[in-house]
Amino acid sequence: MSVLSGKKILLGITAGIAAYKTASLVRLFIKLGAEVQVIMTPKSKDFITPLTLSTLSKNPVHSTFYDKDEENELWNNHVDLGLWADLILIAPATCNTLSKMCNGVCDNLLLATYLSAKCPVYFAPAMDLDMYIHPSTVNSLEKLQSFGNIMIPVTSGELASGLVGEGRMAEPEDIVSFIEKDILNKLPLKGKKLLLTAGPTYEAIDPVRFIGNHSSGKMGFAIAKAAANLGAEVILISGPTNQIVNHSFIKRIDVQSGEQMYTEAHKYFSTSDIAILSAAVADYKPKNVATQKIKKNDATIEIELEKTKDILASLGLIKDHQFLVGFALETNNEIENATSKLHRKNLDMIVLNSLQDKGAGFATNTNKITIIDKDLNIKPFDLKSKAEVAQDIIKEIIIKLF
Repeated sequence: MSVLSGKKILLGITAGIAAYKTASLVRLFIKLGAEVQVIMTPKSKDFITPLTLSTLSKNPVHSTFYDKDEENELWNNHVDLGLWADLILIAPATCNTLSKMCNGVCDNLLLATYLSAKCPVYFAPAMDLDMYIHPSTVNSLEKLQSFGNIMIPVTSGELASGLVGEGRMAEPEDIVSFIEKDILNKLPLKGKKLLLTAGPTYEAIDPVRFIGNHSSGKMGFAIAKAAANLGAEVILISGPTNQIVNHSFIKRIDVQSGEQMYTEAHKYFSTSDIAILSAAVADYKPKNVATQKIKKNDATIEIELEKTKDILASLGLIKDHQFLVGFALETNNEIENATSKLHRKNLDMIVLNSLQDKGAGFATNTNKITIIDKDLNIKPFDLKSKAEVAQDIIKEIIIKLF
């Protein structure tokens, strides 16, 4: 999955011949899972039609501050557009528009939106060779980058004038690749390896029965996605669950029993930077597993149980450089019990869930947590979706690490 998946991209198109390439650009963004809105300068419509771009983006194309053809003359709010975007790309960025961006000229909707934006702004210059090397253009490019805007370098080739040289806008595929790499290089967990356990474990009684619990794996899978979206390489060891994850940074390993999860966790722990053990591992398992289905003959049955291996504690014993995070699901004396687990298992942080909190616990789409670190700093959070909770957990780990 691309780092652009789920991103809100505002594409600004100015009046250059390279505007014809923006149809392919929009299509590439959509294909990677991004949501795209387009703002065109009025003159850019001479090079590509709004209908083409609205069809590809599946959103109306904006060009003026209000729509004159609409009966109510609906205002296109440049502030809302700027705040909506996760990133802005201005492509092609003509010499004229670059100069206006530098000097705060605000004579069209695109420039007003640019000046209102709080997100990263990328720009892909496109102009003829002599315009590109002119001192005023060089000054504009330097000034915009000093503002924190990110320039996508031009390429050299045949230009609209017939000249050959620098000034040609980068190809759509190269623009997308540039933005992906730039985002990835700035992600806080880039280069970090994260080990994560999720879901329940099933401890066999016989070939058809098992001891398990109600864990759905939703919380663990949400954490895996949140970490991967911030650049981490995630090893996700999952017990039996219906959860699905699709991300190029996540390697999923499916297991059934606590013993299998123990083996896989130890296999990857030494090379991990962070380990988050969110799985609900069964505390006990049958001492003897029947090889054939047990028949329902007697009124009662006795099954002798033995403790399963404590994966979290075993990793705490061999922890070296890893940041180790555990989970605690409690029904009473929550803080006291979680703090005890934090110390006993040599953790750096523990995430406390209480079954006393409505909307928290197994199989729900929400969760309410309290995070306790090894210095006994206690930080409670409100009830949130599990996706938001996952982001909170990862954010706290990043704060501790960096």
